[in-house]
This record gives sequence, C-alpha cells and structure tokens, in this order.
Amino acid sequence: MLFHKLAATVFGIGYLGKGVGTVAAFFAAVVWYFLFRDANPALISSLLLTFVVTALGVWSGNKVEPIWGKDHSRVVIDEVAGLFVSVLFVPATLQYLIAGFILFRFFDIAKPLLIRKLEALPGGWGVMADDMLAGIYANIILHVIIWLNLLNVKF
Repeated sequence: MLFHKLAATVFGIGYLGKGVGTVAAFFAAVVWYFLFRDANPALISSLLLTFVVTALGVWSGNKVEPIWGKDHSRVVIDEVAGLFVSVLFVPATLQYLIAGFILFRFFDIAKPLLIRKLEALPGGWGVMADDMLAGIYANIILHVIIWLNLLNVKF
C-alpha cells in the first residue's frame, strides 16, 4: 500500500495541504522540461511517460480510494498526468510549458465542457479522466497558440 500512497501523492506532494494540485502540476512541468528540453519533442518517450503515469494513476487511485475516499485531495498523480497531456507534441520551451501549465490549471479548476462529469467515473478512472480531458483541452489551445505563433518563440 505504501507504493500506491507514494504514487498517488507523487512522493508526498499530496500531503502538503492547500494548493497541492498546482504544486504537483508545477513539479510535472519541471520534470518535463528537464527530460525533454533538448528534444523537439521526444515523441515515443513522452507518449510512454504519459501513458505510464496515467496507468499508474488509475491503478493507485483504485487502491487508495477505499482508504481515503473518492478523489481525495491527497491524490495528485492526476495533475501530473494531466499536465503531461497538456504539453504532449509541444517543444519543451519555458514559454510553452508555462502556457501549458496555466491552460491546464484553468481547465482543471474551472472544469468546463464535460470535465466535471468525468469525475463520476468509478475508482481510478474518475480520478484520472477529468484531468486527462483538461489536459486535452489545454493541449489543443496550446497548439493553436503555437500555430499562430502568439508567444513569438523562434525555432
């Protein structure tokens, strides 16, 4: 059970108190930057990492829910996976990661366009699915920003 608690809380971030979702998403952005800053983007490894974190989130969410309750605030692996989705297929520059972070947190907190409904899914799926959709929405908007070159990033 310790493994699942560590995974679900992302090495204890979930125990920090208020704002842990934002802290976990920021941690994810930093990890992403250091892993992929020299790649433009590393397709296979970024997809694999996102898939593994998402699968681990569903698995650990299923394990900790009977102890902590449905989608407990300590569980922040969903924020990590959601942030990863929001920056998939995007160059890992500081500007894009900051934009992806802001967009993801907006969609994760506001929960528009069916995001809130996904929380009702059972177990770990309910924990992860809403953040996955928030990440997808953030990713789409981030790609529009890149396409329009609104951040004036030179390649």
